[in-house]
Amino acid sequence: MTTILVVTLAGLMVGLSKGGLGGPIPVSLTLPLLGIVMPISEAIGMTIPLLIFADLFALRMYWRKWDMGYVKLLLLPSVVGIIMGAYILSSLPEEMLRRVLGVFCLLVVVYKIGGSALTGISYTPRLWHGYAAGWVCGFGSALANVGGPPFTAYMLLQKLDPTPFIGTATLFFAIVNFLKLPAYLAADVIDLNKIFHIAWVLPVIPLGVWLGRKLIQNMNPKTFEWIMLGLLVWASLSLIFG
Repeated sequence: MTTILVVTLAGLMVGLSKGGLGGPIPVSLTLPLLGIVMPISEAIGMTIPLLIFADLFALRMYWRKWDMGYVKLLLLPSVVGIIMGAYILSSLPEEMLRRVLGVFCLLVVVYKIGGSALTGISYTPRLWHGYAAGWVCGFGSALANVGGPPFTAYMLLQKLDPTPFIGTATLFFAIVNFLKLPAYLAADVIDLNKIFHIAWVLPVIPLGVWLGRKLIQNMNPKTFEWIMLGLLVWASLSLIFG
């Protein structure tokens, strides 16, 4: 019963994030949640089909509302980051992997608390900034599903309007998640039999997407973010010191 509840909550977190509520925080929370009931390496392999399934709904909502220039700029270095992240993932022992994931998740909290300052920075774009951001996004996404904060930090500096901002994130991470699939298979992170055992949670994801859209209209997003941040801090510390 504990496993069912945790997996259901993880699916709901993925849906809420893809529905636009809480940005990268709910997705960052999925791995620490699943780590309660299974090894982290197994949890990482479990989350990828959930993310890809959720991406299908997000793409439908933001179809052709992206800026293809930024996607092309970030994508190639992100592939390098994905390969490196998947390699490190396959070589780390479980205990070390839990601590690394905990540290990455705490960095998400630090970013979220201080990220609003980025919009006020006087910034001159450089091409290599996009290459560096793309690499970090791919590496963080492959290693711990935390590619969202570096992407968001870079895109905030570009000062895009909200719709192309979200549309670009939607397409970019849909491609990144799809590319992670062969990388995880090559690194022997994915167990297809175990993935089939959690297929029942897929209907929860579109429910979470719909709920995320509704809550944006009826709930203070800041309140939700602080709740998620509190849970993420607790989960991160549990991974590091548990």
